[in-house]
Amino acid sequence: MAENTFPFEILTPEHSFFSGDIEALTFTASDGEWTILKGHAPMLVVLRPGTVKIKQNGQWREAVNSEGYMEITPHHTVLFAQTCEWPEEVDRNRAERSRRMAEEALRQSHSQAQFRANQAMLARAMARLRNSRNNVNLD
Repeated sequence: MAENTFPFEILTPEHSFFSGDIEALTFTASDGEWTILKGHAPMLVVLRPGTVKIKQNGQWREAVNSEGYMEITPHHTVLFAQTCEWPEEVDRNRAERSRRMAEEALRQSHSQAQFRANQAMLARAMARLRNSRNNVNLD
């Protein structure tokens, strides 16, 4: 492990999405965007759907994440998310269908709990669309 790196993992219910030594990590939390470097103070953070940016070997790479949380310690950081995918893996047609379904579900919400769940579904679809690299014609 290089002097300025720290171990980082991304875990989903299905698999270990990423594991390696990294130099920096940027992500979206409920209170804004954060960047973590080696030796960061311990904390537990709630994640919003968006992207997690990973700097490894001097290069930045982004992944699209759903809601989740992250445990940060001075020696190791683990991100737990329902889903995580590289932008080139995003199926834009499926993400667009999810966006339309989430918008309709949001309009038809009958309770605050339904509304919040539908907001999360829409946020995830929008994050996937914003950060996908597939230029598929959606018409």
